Amino acid sequence: MNFDVVVSCAVTGAGDTTGKNPHVPVTPKEVADAAIEAAKAGAAIAHIHVRDPETGKGSRDPKLFKEVVDRVRDSNTDVVINLTAGMGGDWVPDPNNPAMPGVGTDMIGPEERLAHVKECMPEICSLDCGTLNFGNGDEIYISTPPMLRKMAQLTKEWGVKPELEVFELGHIRFATQMISEGLVADPPMFQICLGIPWGADQSVDTMKTMKDHLPTGANWAGFGISRMQMPMAATAVALGGNVRVGLEDNIYLDRGVLATNGQLVTRAVEIIERMGARAISPGEARKKLNLRGA
Repeated sequence: MNFDVVVSCAVTGAGDTTGKNPHVPVTPKEVADAAIEAAKAGAAIAHIHVRDPETGKGSRDPKLFKEVVDRVRDSNTDVVINLTAGMGGDWVPDPNNPAMPGVGTDMIGPEERLAHVKECMPEICSLDCGTLNFGNGDEIYISTPPMLRKMAQLTKEWGVKPELEVFELGHIRFATQMISEGLVADPPMFQICLGIPWGADQSVDTMKTMKDHLPTGANWAGFGISRMQMPMAATAVALGGNVRVGLEDNIYLDRGVLATNGQLVTRAVEIIERMGARAISPGEARKKLNLRGA
């Protein structure tokens, strides 16, 4: 059981959710406001993607990230900023020539995947620790060992804590290898990502199994998607971990009731407190996770 819980809020993501819930933020101002809203509701960390303001689709434009980060920092709201570094790994084979990239492919190298991180210097950025079949189509998310080693090396040089996102046991195995090679500063920080097709399923047994494979001394959090968001939040706390919620992973507060990021954080904090624990402050989270400047 974890009695001092770090709550993260993933405020928007890159998925096709903007037409399903009007509260999903799109513009830099909306994303920044969502991060501030989440912090005021009790989130210590805001996990941030950006979207193209014109189309609503996920973007990796460093200028958009910079505007969001500047807005949050200028608001004097105390929240740990965690930028995604997962964009730029999408591969969709051309149906007429599978050896070539098709429509929807967006593949770039490790330095470019981290361009916005270098520009903004957040305290945390995510690092998706392997390749994954993503959904029922032809899309594959690709992060190869050389790419990941280079990204880990760069974030360590910059003093940015990598949040090691793991979607199955093989990802934990490779992340642990990078730790053993000295590419990740102690203590490592893991995010157990459950329910994403076709990664590990979201269940108590799965979360426990993945937690049991983490290296000794690692900080970790876990999340589930859609209706399993809150059950997996409670599971993570019971197993000794931290919590992630937010509109990136789930757009509903209750059945048929669309959520805001603030409402999801409030619900998670209520669950944590009813379990006899508490959601800790951003300052406490910095010390617990050994972030830069803590």
